[in-house]
Amino acid sequence: MTPARRADATGLGRQKAMAWASATIRRRIAAAVLVASPLALAACQSQTTAKGEQPTAVAPKSVELPGVDTSQLTAREKEQWSAYVTELLAPCSDQPVSLAQCVTDKRDCDTCVPAAKFLSNQVTKGKTRSQAEAAYRARFSPDEVKEIDIGDSPSKGASDPVVTIVEWADFECPFCGMASPALGKIVKQYGDKVRIVFKNYPLSSHEHSEEAARAAVAAGMQGKFWQLHDLMFANQQQLDEKGIEGLAKQVGLDLVKFKADQKSEAVADSVAADRKQAEKLGLRGTPMIYINGRYFDLEKFDLAEDLEPWIQLEAELRTGRPATAKVAASSAPSGTSSAPVASAASDKPEQSEKPAPKGNRDEAKAGGAKDAPAAATVRPHESAGQGG
Repeated sequence: MTPARRADATGLGRQKAMAWASATIRRRIAAAVLVASPLALAACQSQTTAKGEQPTAVAPKSVELPGVDTSQLTAREKEQWSAYVTELLAPCSDQPVSLAQCVTDKRDCDTCVPAAKFLSNQVTKGKTRSQAEAAYRARFSPDEVKEIDIGDSPSKGASDPVVTIVEWADFECPFCGMASPALGKIVKQYGDKVRIVFKNYPLSSHEHSEEAARAAVAAGMQGKFWQLHDLMFANQQQLDEKGIEGLAKQVGLDLVKFKADQKSEAVADSVAADRKQAEKLGLRGTPMIYINGRYFDLEKFDLAEDLEPWIQLEAELRTGRPATAKVAASSAPSGTSSAPVASAASDKPEQSEKPAPKGNRDEAKAGGAKDAPAAATVRPHESAGQGG
């Protein structure tokens, strides 16, 4: 190619390059103007593509599961529930499938259907996804079950229980005062299946809680733990030294022995051991309740609404039969603090001889130390984080 032709070709190439660059710059300027202009986002975006075709959308799948009635759910709630059961894993660790598949395939996992019903209830209550998932894990995950050493803690109820409730409580805690009659009612209703175990956790924010805890242990040494337990919860405003002594008289304790035991090192060690055990489990406040080794978290579950269904399911899973109450429930709300004053002759104390059975089975703000909460909902009283 001659020098002249090479020069012409080079010039032509430069012209084409400049034209392409100019066009590119114009397109970028136009795009920038569209983005910057308020009119660019003035209208709702259409779901139609450039060719007038509707994009392919995945419609939410409405799930139907045998044994699970979702007829009361709204369309939106049904969509939420369907997503939960489709995406969450079955509660049995040996069944690595979705909850929906576990139910549909009738997998060897007794908790699949109850878990699906549980999630339906969470949706009905208006729980967010994160709340529903957290409650689901707390209620059904095998990893949430702890071994609880009952030791020689006072207990009452069934001699061979299928459900064991362990409660850590503070006798001056108003929330514990509300929980006490609710737990007592469960033992009376399901006394052939349920046993309750009591452990002390006196909060440092309550002036007389340590003395009350020691008084309860000392009463137990005379076989009258539950009598004094009920009286102290029914008279939470009178737990100074004089008040406790008066309640001890009502129970019929040997006061000389009672006072000596209350101040003894053995009693102090018993209270400290309960506290230490609770702190190892991560106690955040009182009451702290475990059912068959699973934490009944009062931030996720309501004592009045959720306790009895929880007990019934535990009993059914362990026996294969629906659990029925022995006596009719009281007409009084289970979460109220107006517990009747216990009779000194009520409930003979029993000691548990077995640890809590294994298997499947706090955060209201602390107000005044003795102020009863306005609502009937039980929420745990915050721990001040004192050491054991």
